Amino acid sequence: MELFGTDGVRGLAGGKLNAMNVMRLALAAGIHLKKTSKYNKILVGKDTRRSGYMIENALVSGLTAVGFDVIQIGPMPTPAIAFITENMRCDAGIMITASHNPFYDNGIKFFGNTGNKLGKECEGEIEEIFHNMERVENAFVTRKEIGRSVRIDDVIGRYIVHIKNSFPKKYSLYGKRIVVDCANGAAYIVAPTVLRELGAEVIVLANEPDGYNINTNCGAMHPEVLAKKVIETRADIGIALDGDADRIVIVDEKGNVVDGDKLIGALAVHLKQENKLANDKVVATVMSNQGLSEYLKFHGITLERSDVGDKHVVEIMQKVESNFGGEQSGHIIFSDFAKTGDGLVSALQAFAYMIENNKVASEAFNVFELYPQEQANLKISHKIPIEEITGVEALFAEIESLGMRHLVRYSGTENLLRILLEGKEQHALHNMMDKTVSFFKKALA
Repeated sequence: MELFGTDGVRGLAGGKLNAMNVMRLALAAGIHLKKTSKYNKILVGKDTRRSGYMIENALVSGLTAVGFDVIQIGPMPTPAIAFITENMRCDAGIMITASHNPFYDNGIKFFGNTGNKLGKECEGEIEEIFHNMERVENAFVTRKEIGRSVRIDDVIGRYIVHIKNSFPKKYSLYGKRIVVDCANGAAYIVAPTVLRELGAEVIVLANEPDGYNINTNCGAMHPEVLAKKVIETRADIGIALDGDADRIVIVDEKGNVVDGDKLIGALAVHLKQENKLANDKVVATVMSNQGLSEYLKFHGITLERSDVGDKHVVEIMQKVESNFGGEQSGHIIFSDFAKTGDGLVSALQAFAYMIENNKVASEAFNVFELYPQEQANLKISHKIPIEEITGVEALFAEIESLGMRHLVRYSGTENLLRILLEGKEQHALHNMMDKTVSFFKKALA
């Protein structure tokens, strides 16, 4: 069984992520982490899914069985795990979440002692150990070496202070009416608290998790609910988080959803104008629109591209020494304040930009025009390496000859082929997408 996908381990709770597999994964991770352990303790947090209890207990059993002490902090946003892992001097942090997926899925994300997500090499070794039962069984400890677990409920205050410190002290949200949709997820307490403490009038949606309603007709996956509430309450802005609060979707005062690339572009230029953009470089993924690249170039900013996934964005940010990057989907990383995408940090930086420039949201974030894009997802039964498909080079050459950009890749978590085409002329783009879809349907039939 292949464990790791684009962002940690994810699958059906009770299926791929059953108690036995989770315990084996914890044992494997513990064996791997023991080699570099300094503090002999690991932090574990989760979102609000009912299956989190099962997975949490299985993780604790596996980790303590190989000698680690475990700190359990309950429901907290993914970026909080990254922050608290380093802040509390833990060897690693583990977040139990399937992010924006439905309640019946769950997942596990691993963070190193610096708060950064584990790289592919570490994931590969953990997966290798997972499949080596002899090595796993030889790692059990006995007597006084068995670890212990402790539950701490007051670390939320550390994260709230950290988030508030990312907002310029010269500003306040007093007089701002903000609608926040918590997706019945991990930020259902943190998000309203932070905004209220900074002075905003806060209208809260989806902050009553019951274990099953996470992401259900709410949050970043359903911004239409937020948009309706913004119009209804005449709010200045709306923000929607996903289940683990590492991404954000913004709705302006007119009820329009702000495109993720436009948000990245506006914030990048703002950082440069404030002399806070390291090396005048921004990192976005291969999914980001060419319009973003051209807008940044006009302002003297270089756009670097990464593979899909916020951990890949962070890797390139570190490589090119940039302090800002993000994904079109709403994962935005301000590395001066967070080690991963953080919806609340991103929201506060967006508010600071609006206040500094005295702009309403619809003006602040509508800063350039996007190139037309078309996307398609094809269900497939097996994944043939794309470069080995007969005729694919000729297809890509034709797309490029028309001045279009293409991205064709397999999903890291599902049996899907994802196709993205981008160009200046919508009709030609549509025709080329029809041809591309037809080609891959025949090639992968």
